[in-house]
Amino acid sequence: MKLWGGRFSKNEDEFMEEFNSSISFDIRLFEEDIEGSVGQAYALKKAGILDKDELDKTINALNELYEQYKAGEIKSYDGYEDVHSLIESLLYEKIGDTAYKLHTGRSRNDQVATDMVMYVKKEALNISNLLLNLLDTLIGNAKKYNDIILPGYTHLQRAQPILLSHYLMAYFEMFKRDYIRFKDMLNRIDIMPLGSGALAGSTFPLDRDYEADILGFKCISLNSIDAVSNRDFCLECIFNCTMTMMHMSRISEELILWSTKEFNFIEIDEAYSTGSSMMPQKKNPDSLELARGKTGRVYGDLISLLTVIKGLPLAYNKDMQEDKESTFDAVDTVKICIAMLKRVISSIKVNSGSMLAACKTGYLNATDMADYLTERGIPFRKAHEAVGNIIRYCEEKGETLEDLSLDELKKFSDVFTDDVYGAIDIKNSINKKLTTGSTSQEMVEKTMSIEEEWLKIEKSLM
Repeated sequence: MKLWGGRFSKNEDEFMEEFNSSISFDIRLFEEDIEGSVGQAYALKKAGILDKDELDKTINALNELYEQYKAGEIKSYDGYEDVHSLIESLLYEKIGDTAYKLHTGRSRNDQVATDMVMYVKKEALNISNLLLNLLDTLIGNAKKYNDIILPGYTHLQRAQPILLSHYLMAYFEMFKRDYIRFKDMLNRIDIMPLGSGALAGSTFPLDRDYEADILGFKCISLNSIDAVSNRDFCLECIFNCTMTMMHMSRISEELILWSTKEFNFIEIDEAYSTGSSMMPQKKNPDSLELARGKTGRVYGDLISLLTVIKGLPLAYNKDMQEDKESTFDAVDTVKICIAMLKRVISSIKVNSGSMLAACKTGYLNATDMADYLTERGIPFRKAHEAVGNIIRYCEEKGETLEDLSLDELKKFSDVFTDDVYGAIDIKNSINKKLTTGSTSQEMVEKTMSIEEEWLKIEKSLM
């Protein structure tokens, strides 16, 4: 069952066998290893190492193994070091010694590197599709809630009124960048390592370009040492996962806060909440808390693999076996969290009255009053100071800016006239914003139109 051992006169210690084995987790690469072996078989046929009958037997047997694996018929992996030795052994049971020819010109070093890059390519596409679905949900909700006003925050303090659609589109931009990172990564990692051998290449005339075409790679690696020792594609994938998780953690944190009685901005659907084993009244946002919590795990995956790779000499070292669990975990976690977040956002109930009421306290229209004075010839710094004095006056009296009479306002600046009340109206405050990308309804609708067209194009390309 070993792919090595001729040089050894002593059996491997059982504890070492268990310690050395990766079959418990690299079994997930069964499909990729079969695909890579199919490509290898065709390359060996072209190089004259397999004849037509041997090629047909090998391809048919590999396809049978794949179907058996998909059907759940391959269940026992005991005694196998890794997925490669398992498949070779199963292949031998079907076609005899021809199975052993398949490893001609191939090392587990270039074999596993090829398996992993194929896996990352596949999962990057899966994550990209999930992100497109999340983006679709965000823009759908932004259109649905385009006229709802809520406080915007800086330093977690109420700052200026914004549209809920503008808030949702902020996260659209974050997840759009995540999508672009995964898509861009595919252009960079689509390089086939197979044919690099253990580190120095192969003495057999394998047509690597032909093999890359069979396996769906854009190009082949140009340095065999780098090809077998490269795990940048795993690191980049995990990094992209960490960025996506970080963005999901940020929106989860805000939605958790908004769902509290203190905010009362939203209600999270019961389908994505849990109760307390002790307190009957509780409705906990566990779906979002788990997404927030799992972010730390994915960060750990990145740091773990970076630490593994940082001190490795060229070329392959067994330390690199640690690439798989970190990559698998990051991919699995980000996929389930994106799918969950989409469901939560789709089902949220918005309490628009609470959002608007929150805008009417905290002097969110103070900047608009300062802008009003600036538009009438007062330098902004002096206008800022005057409005600051007005707010201190309001706080002493327990009033809002709208509550003050014109006579009271004139004590601070004689340029105030009746039109100031229109200038500091919450809705007017939003719609007076002129710059592209701002929170006015006109600008948000313009942004949504641009992003909706972009989203439509991207979905058509997937």
